[in-house]
Amino acid sequence: MKILLLGTAGYHPGERRHTPCLLIPECRVMLDAGTGLFRAAAHLQPPRLDIFLTHAHLDHIVGLTYLLSVLHVRPLEKVCVHGTPATLEAVREHLFAAAVFPVAPPFEFCPLAAERIELTGAGALTHFPLEHPGGSLGYRLEWSGHSMAYVTDTTARPDAPYLDRIRGVDLLLHECYVPDRQADFARMTGHSHTAAVVELARQAGVGRLVLVHLNPMATEADPVGLDAARAVFPQTTLGEDGMEVEF
Repeated sequence: MKILLLGTAGYHPGERRHTPCLLIPECRVMLDAGTGLFRAAAHLQPPRLDIFLTHAHLDHIVGLTYLLSVLHVRPLEKVCVHGTPATLEAVREHLFAAAVFPVAPPFEFCPLAAERIELTGAGALTHFPLEHPGGSLGYRLEWSGHSMAYVTDTTARPDAPYLDRIRGVDLLLHECYVPDRQADFARMTGHSHTAAVVELARQAGVGRLVLVHLNPMATEADPVGLDAARAVFPQTTLGEDGMEVEF
């Protein structure tokens, strides 16, 4: 099982990274629809695609407009965009307002109702709330004996309310917007810094940690302090656009 990191930045694209978009081809599942979505065309598997949005902030949804060209190149029988009713209403009314984007791509809005969603095949996805201005969701996916969780746009801490929801996953993709020296900025904006994320991963007993939703303005090869992170949780990796992660 592999997950493709199509976009690993937050807020806006930069020279090195696009905004959040993750694809699990075998499950036909996409997590968030940021500017990295245009890269999905070569990897989509018919007959359908399920896109799960964490929230309606622009860096996580703007790629939905790219589906018009992606699905022209790679037609699918059905595409469902899942999210809370509030998230989907924001997408419908604002992103696809006639004056902004008048030709809607061929997808369906699918409001999340049940906490657990059975996926086509041998898998299931659950969602859980996160603390973030305007709200956000985390996701856990289990498929044929594999498990992963995706947590973005929240402030990590060792006793985070979602700790038990990610406990024991093979792979945790967690936002790490800034290094520890900017911890106050992270808390002020509803985001996470390195030490809090790796301690959370340690407490949750996850198999591997990949850091995503990184600051696009950071120019360093290592913008978060990997050596210090690995001292706490050795199985920590920095997410990069184009990376394929096995889990």
